[in-house]
Amino acid sequence: MTNQQLCCPKFDPQVWDGKEFNWDNKLFLKDRVLSVFHMPLNFGQVIVKNMEKIGKAGAQNIDNLMISDENSMWGSDVYIAVDKDVPSAKMAKISGTFLAKVFEGEYREIGNWIKQMEEFVVSKGKASKKLYFYYTTCPKCAKIYGKNYVVLLAEI
Repeated sequence: MTNQQLCCPKFDPQVWDGKEFNWDNKLFLKDRVLSVFHMPLNFGQVIVKNMEKIGKAGAQNIDNLMISDENSMWGSDVYIAVDKDVPSAKMAKISGTFLAKVFEGEYREIGNWIKQMEEFVVSKGKASKKLYFYYTTCPKCAKIYGKNYVVLLAEI
């Protein structure tokens, strides 16, 4: 497979792992993904639809950042970082301080990763208010790269 067939840029875990980020009204396009017991049903469709909206608006997806708020067994809110408002899309701004930790492996490990993330936050003398998931590449690109990185972001 050639680089032209890759839709996701190669992820550099060093940019995120163990780092603290401060967001002040960071702009996102917000949408909803349907799930069954946290397994997404229409994630790809939602992302493709919104990337088309972003392109038509002349906006840019900042750093390929798409985070998920797994707030229900039946769905999650997906936030796509953008550099400007996108007409006909729901927009959201997120502010806060976040600790990031990078994990690599199969999604079935997410429960262990959440536990490790909470331990990491406590080891920094902090408390987690909310947890977001940054799925860094689509399954196709993760297979090509040979790594499936997921970043957990704890709002502290």
